[in-house]
Amino acid sequence: MSKKCFVTGKKRNNGYSISHSHVRIKKIQQVNLQNKKIWSTVQKKWIKMKISTKAIKNLTKQLK
Repeated sequence: MSKKCFVTGKKRNNGYSISHSHVRIKKIQQVNLQNKKIWSTVQKKWIKMKISTKAIKNLTKQLK
């Protein structure tokens, strides 16, 4: 499975790591993915997904 959020579709981000002397080195920022089991009301069963922590936060907000 790829390093991509199943819910939001987030994937890695390119950026720069800047030293004290302002030398720039390319780096990759990965998504904070977690394995979670989520209850599906349509299928009436638990589904395992790799989702980002932001998606987890949004799902818990919607349930309240």
